[in-house]
Amino acid sequence: MKLSGEDAIARQADEHLVTHRVKLPRKVVEHPIRQVTKRLSMALLLLVVTALIVYADRDGYIDNSDGTLDFLDAFYYATVTLSTTGYGDITPVSDAARLTNIFVVTPLRVMFLIILVGTTLEALTERTREEWRLNRWRSTLRDHTIVVGFGTKGRSAIKTVCATGLRKEQVVVVDPSSKAIEAAAADGFAGVIGDATRSEVLKRAEAYRAKQIIIATQRDDTAVLVTLTARQLNRGAKIVVAVREEENAPLLKQSGADAVITSASAAGRLLGLSVLSPAAGMVMEDLIQQGSGLDMIERPVIKAEVGKSPREVGDLVVSVLRGHRVLGYDDENVGTLELTDRLITIVRATPGTQVTPDIRPLHD
Repeated sequence: MKLSGEDAIARQADEHLVTHRVKLPRKVVEHPIRQVTKRLSMALLLLVVTALIVYADRDGYIDNSDGTLDFLDAFYYATVTLSTTGYGDITPVSDAARLTNIFVVTPLRVMFLIILVGTTLEALTERTREEWRLNRWRSTLRDHTIVVGFGTKGRSAIKTVCATGLRKEQVVVVDPSSKAIEAAAADGFAGVIGDATRSEVLKRAEAYRAKQIIIATQRDDTAVLVTLTARQLNRGAKIVVAVREEENAPLLKQSGADAVITSASAAGRLLGLSVLSPAAGMVMEDLIQQGSGLDMIERPVIKAEVGKSPREVGDLVVSVLRGHRVLGYDDENVGTLELTDRLITIVRATPGTQVTPDIRPLHD
């Protein structure tokens, strides 16, 4: 894979055009236009009710211009009264009209002002509340998972990690598409709109404090640039990348990826396996789907298993992770299990196995 000089220049030019911002998940609320329309309708209803009340008692009012009060005068009086303008050209003169103003019109005036002023204050304070939520979110976000790309691969990756018990609050989605981030927010995930190849975008996702970063972009060259940027910001995070072409996998490893998944090759091998043995293909597909049927998990060795061979463990052990080496269950270098080992096992998916990757309760 090569990046031409023209592609690099075009990418740099596009960077200045891309805006990035953080979008936090929020409760489903009415559209702002619908909210304003509803409040204006309530204000107009109060205006009409007040005008009808005044018109019904029109004999108790006096108009300084012509001495009589018609329906238009009633609406005019209701308007200037509810808006607290009060020109004084129309005034209540009877005791009944004055009592009506005290006990009916005045409460309607207060309700009218609450509706209009409340709408204005809500519009003014919305940005402040959003900034407060954003600052609080940033201050509490630690050891989270960043998923770059909310396409088919990214959604499947999120579904898998959440099936192990990872809370939605610990997942941050990064995608240049505002529609993708809207969908992520609707699912309960925080999102950052922007190009993840830029360090500013990953910083908004708090990449330097992330525990793991999943890169599932549409293009392999983009995946390389995102991996380089992410590794530069966070030296200790676990970075897993999906690429289309197998020939690009070594380049991703050199760029700082801990694991590289070749989607095209993996799908091809699964297709071939399903042709040769449909049953084996079904088992592999079952293992891929987290949370149902058979699951492959990584867990620590418990005290009761120390000194035993992998074959003597209750679970079906596939591999043993010792230090930085992954040994097969039948590898002669395994010998007996040690307390510092970790086991990769195949288990039946139950509610007890859907736990966080770092804390896996076991049944002794």
